[in-house]
Amino acid sequence: MPAYQTTYRVIYGDTDNMGYGYYANYLRWFEIGRAEMLRSWGLSYKMIETQGIFLPASEARCKYMHPVKYDDLLIIETSIDTSFKGAVKFDYRIRSEDGQKIHAVGFTKHACIDRNGKVVRPPRFLMEIIEKNTETE
Repeated sequence: MPAYQTTYRVIYGDTDNMGYGYYANYLRWFEIGRAEMLRSWGLSYKMIETQGIFLPASEARCKYMHPVKYDDLLIIETSIDTSFKGAVKFDYRIRSEDGQKIHAVGFTKHACIDRNGKVVRPPRFLMEIIEKNTETE
């Protein structure tokens, strides 16, 4: 399955004093990619939460490769790693609009918890949507 692509233009507030994208914002951009991919599947975080399931991040990794600057147009590529059964893992690649530079790669892993804060296996409704949208032909 090809990665879902979201575009994002770096705003001035995303940059540090040196004019480069502030390192923590890469995790925000990962979140944008993740949320937009789920939304494209007809599922929003809000919808997941109304089912009593929450997806807190349990692990995150970002490898910075080339800095971004104000007004750069980024392509956030997001995919889901279906090999995880007890959690949901998203993989990301942030690249330049022209595809010439890979700015960062990384992942976030998310536990599933219920309304009481108890860790649970990913629920059937979520797994069905993931499976439906990640099947290869």
